[in-house]
Amino acid sequence: MNRRSLFRLAGAVSLASLIAACVPAETEPDIVDIASSNEDFSTLVAAVSAAGLVDTLKGDGPFTVFAPTNAAFAALPAGTVENLLKPENKDQLIKILTYHVVPGEVTSDQLAGKRMDVATVQGQTVHIDGRNDVKVNKSRVTTADIMASNGVIHVIDRVLLPK
Repeated sequence: MNRRSLFRLAGAVSLASLIAACVPAETEPDIVDIASSNEDFSTLVAAVSAAGLVDTLKGDGPFTVFAPTNAAFAALPAGTVENLLKPENKDQLIKILTYHVVPGEVTSDQLAGKRMDVATVQGQTVHIDGRNDVKVNKSRVTTADIMASNGVIHVIDRVLLPK
């Protein structure tokens, strides 16, 4: 290979590297992105939107979210979800949703074999029992450790209600 070809190759590689550096890299989805992309969380996503918490849960975090499924919301007494989504009940909705969020990133391996009370963003504590599977209050974690760019989601089978 002659010197001219070598310089052309080096120039082409440099140009390709420069262009690649200017193309935005795909980012890992955040908690809201993951929930929004899963039909099983449509009620949760609607509630988070109605409560005005989307930007918070898209923030840096990290957060641990115990995410109730649509079936968990459907198990509440008839009319409860519809009532909570009304603008005049926004404060109550925020209280319930923030009760599902723990500051920091807590994965299932950190909970395994342990029992503890953990403070939520709402201010009260939830009881976590990781001795046989993982339970949060009376709810069971059905899917653990869905990793997001700003924390972790654990799917639960009941809506957690603060006292």
